[in-house]
Amino acid sequence: MTATRIVPATPTVTQISLPAEARALSTLRRIDYEDAFTVQGAGERTPREWAAAVIDDAPTRVRARLYTGWLSLGLRLGPPWSSHRVLGWCVAHSESDWLLLSARSWLGLRGELLFGSGPDGLLFATLIQLTNPVARSVWARITDTHQHVVRSLLTHAAAREAGRLTARR
Repeated sequence: MTATRIVPATPTVTQISLPAEARALSTLRRIDYEDAFTVQGAGERTPREWAAAVIDDAPTRVRARLYTGWLSLGLRLGPPWSSHRVLGWCVAHSESDWLLLSARSWLGLRGELLFGSGPDGLLFATLIQLTNPVARSVWARITDTHQHVVRSLLTHAAAREAGRLTARR
């Protein structure tokens, strides 16, 4: 008997606790903030494809707002069009099942975005090191907005990916 995987008709985004094995992929000396989300039901993609689906394939207006928001946090981003970056974030490390993006801020924030892929979908995590009271204060004020934006980005990316899968059938 062959096991079959049931894929939800509508992709689902769920906030979860960051798995220890994913946390271990961080290069930060200390993690002061973390969140993690899973996306299920939108098909299998590589981590790089997921990063493109979530960030690069977002509408131009959304990408512009993301880039501007990241710059307002003092992140030192590279050119958003570079093939070695994802909307300015440096590709710190890439493997077959995960991609780690990183950026540092003059404000005292070090950030990493982790994209992990597997048969069940995407794991997306934000990992932040806050090096001073100013960075801690700023991050505390934007945490709720950050989580809302991440959930929205993942939901829209999952819907686009599910639409592509449906169109192929």
